[in-house]
Formats: sequence, structure tokens, C-alpha cells
Amino acid sequence: MSWPELDWGDVERAVDLWLRARHTGVRVVNELPADLEKKLPLVRAQVTPGGGEDGTTGVTLLDVECFGANRDAMWDLARAVHTSMLALSGRQSGGLVIDAVSTDARPAPVDYGNPGVRRAVATYRLTSRAQAPA
Repeated sequence: MSWPELDWGDVERAVDLWLRARHTGVRVVNELPADLEKKLPLVRAQVTPGGGEDGTTGVTLLDVECFGANRDAMWDLARAVHTSMLALSGRQSGGLVIDAVSTDARPAPVDYGNPGVRRAVATYRLTSRAQAPA
């Protein structure tokens, strides 16, 4: 049996679909809109350097940024998204099997340079593989 090739963009897509399904009313993106402060609450999931693969299983590092209009909104969103990310372990999303999710860096505030936007950033390590062909 031949396994489909794993693409790092597939991990972003799988996480996007997962977070969108669990957080209705929250915009989930891979690129920030120019008018970010008008699109809150917002989550950006983006593959970051690191990880690796063995031909079947991939390990991907993913930064997840949670944006809110104030500190309380940022923390509420960061906590909810953190719970969702850990719940992705052992699930299927976007054509991938996510075997494991661990936290490399817990959510923490990172200045965004805009007083109307607060940001928390976390880094997750996802072990995934393409679903077996039918």
C-alpha cells in the first residue's frame, strides 16, 4: 500500500478546520488581515521551522496566535484554543490523522504594537500522518 505524501500546509489546514469547528464566531486564518483590529476575535495557526518526518509520520511545529480586543478577551480565547489543540490528539481532521499534540510553549502574551489588539502565542508539536487510502 502506498501512503500519500505529507505536506506541511496540510497540518495548517487540518488545524484550521478543527479550530473553526470548535470556535464558532472566531475567525481562524493563516495570514493576518490588514484591518486585524476590526476582525477580532481571531486565531492564526502557522507552521514554524522545526520538526521532521520519516516518510510516513511527520512532526510539525505550529505557532498559534490568539488575538483579542483586550487582555481578558485574549486570555479567554487562548485558554479555549489551548484546550482545543490538546483535544486534537488522536483525531482526524483535513485528511490527516493527528496522533499526538504536545505544547512546546504555553500561551503567553506577546506585544503586538497596537493598543487595540492583544496577542497570546503558543507553540505546539503535532505528530501526524495522512489517512490511509480507502
